[in-house]
Amino acid sequence: MMTSKPTLTRRKYFIDPAFQTRFIVTFLLVLVFGACLSVAFTWFGWFGGADTLTSNYDSGGLVIKKTSLAILPSVVWTTLVTTCVLGLLVWIVTLLVSHKIAGPMYRFERDLRDIAAGNLQKKIGIRNGDQFADMVSSLNAMVGSFNEKLTGLSGKLERLEAKAQALNSPQALIDEIQECRQSLRDEFRL
Repeated sequence: MMTSKPTLTRRKYFIDPAFQTRFIVTFLLVLVFGACLSVAFTWFGWFGGADTLTSNYDSGGLVIKKTSLAILPSVVWTTLVTTCVLGLLVWIVTLLVSHKIAGPMYRFERDLRDIAAGNLQKKIGIRNGDQFADMVSSLNAMVGSFNEKLTGLSGKLERLEAKAQALNSPQALIDEIQECRQSLRDEFRL
């Protein structure tokens, strides 16, 4: 009988608000830095605009200005609008990308706590498309291997107990074997 992998759906986008906020703010700061750099390049007339003049009509008269100062208002408004639109897009994209990182990490922490508590039947699951799929596969293989080895050890202890009883071994030895098996059962869910 094949078991199907449960479908995990996105319930909330801010899983680890501190991490995700830092992630988003970092990218937004890079965007704002780029916008400020663009305005600064225009303001100081770098890249060929420092020594040129531009003429235009302003309030019915001809005005001659340095090119960088003449185009600065247009550059500032264009940069402001572009930064706002791109800022919104960056916020959305980084939220989604950070969710694909924070979501699996949240599930890893929760599932690893269960495994650390002794539940070796636990399988770590992530949504399709989330990051860390290879790591999840390796962790599940590791837990499965531990489960197999401890189940094998439990079986050996059971057989050892049966042999000890068949050989009329001292009760202290049989009790010690039973205590080992019980300890294994108490510590791990196999």
